[in-house]
Amino acid sequence: MSKKISLGVAASVTLIAMAVTFSVTMTVSMNMFNNTVTSVKNKERMYNKLSEVDRYVRANEYADINEDTLNDTIASGYMLGINDRYARYYSAKAYTERMGLANGSLMGIGASVVKDSSSGYGRIIRVYNNTPAAEVGLQTGGFITAIGETSTRSMSDTSAITSALVGEEGSTVTIKYLTPDRQEETLELTHANYTTPSISTVTMLNGNVGYLRIDAFTSTTAVEFRNAANNLTNQGAAAMIFDLRDNTGENLNAALVAADYCVPSGLMAQSQAKDGTLTDLRVSDDDELTIPMVCLVNGNTAGGAELFANALRKMGGATIVGTTTAGKGVLLSDPQSLSDGSAVVITVGMLLDNEGQSWNGTGLTPDIDASLTTDEQSSYYDFTPDNDPQISKALAALSNVMTQ
Repeated sequence: MSKKISLGVAASVTLIAMAVTFSVTMTVSMNMFNNTVTSVKNKERMYNKLSEVDRYVRANEYADINEDTLNDTIASGYMLGINDRYARYYSAKAYTERMGLANGSLMGIGASVVKDSSSGYGRIIRVYNNTPAAEVGLQTGGFITAIGETSTRSMSDTSAITSALVGEEGSTVTIKYLTPDRQEETLELTHANYTTPSISTVTMLNGNVGYLRIDAFTSTTAVEFRNAANNLTNQGAAAMIFDLRDNTGENLNAALVAADYCVPSGLMAQSQAKDGTLTDLRVSDDDELTIPMVCLVNGNTAGGAELFANALRKMGGATIVGTTTAGKGVLLSDPQSLSDGSAVVITVGMLLDNEGQSWNGTGLTPDIDASLTTDEQSSYYDFTPDNDPQISKALAALSNVMTQ
């Protein structure tokens, strides 16, 4: 009798298990089906709308349509419409140029150029040693007024000017150059292989304060940073200023490795995926700088540069001086190449500091405000470490700490 009961119970349990499994399977399947249908409907609506617009335009548009430009613009518009401010579409030409610069097959002229807000020309803010720009005598404070036959005034922004100066090794580019004392010259530069340092200025200020201007975080920054910091401490630096103004911080890992040199052991930063999963980005070792530190920042300090400044403040006690940073606290994907040679980049996670806090969208608020006046803003690129008002405030902040 007991044996029959056991078999009956077993059969009942089996049936219940089968029923539960069937219910769960059906629920999951229905959810997948509903999501798929919704996705298909959304795609159908998107394609139908584009098709409607396309039919009307092709039937009535007076101007000729450049198909390549149209396709690039549609793809770019898609990236603008996905609620991701850092999503980017690169045309095949732009992506080829980006990869060429990364692997060394394309190069600029060895000068850092920005779109000057007052004149509209390309203003030279830095010339690197042993480069084509240095060889022909370009100087900081001069202007590139034309590249080939195109005036730099007609170029939309800094990246457009920079792109126009890029070329393959051995190729040439002709520029019209306005010297700092306003003499105009026409020069031909030959693109040649060179290495651009990511740290442009390493010097001592006030006798015992080390100063590093970190222009960018790149694959070479970690070694450059350690060597520069060691050089300054060996000279007797009792404090450090890390100038991160205008550093867009593209290479997060390079920023973390450099910051690791300055801070004690511990978790430095994390990334958070869409589903909430947390991943540790780096845990620092025991080595650290035990001298007072200042990070000098502005509204163009972004990404890895913000990560660096935040880690030094929270883990190393550094003071942040300047103005509120850009607020780019995201983890971006590697470029996803497409079938026609173009590529897209999207946000795949949020950056969090060692306390699980995000600065995305808000930026880092400085401990000491060092906003520039209107007159100082117009002279920003003319300042040197000796007369820069923001560096002066950084020195004052260190002086207060060092005398305590």
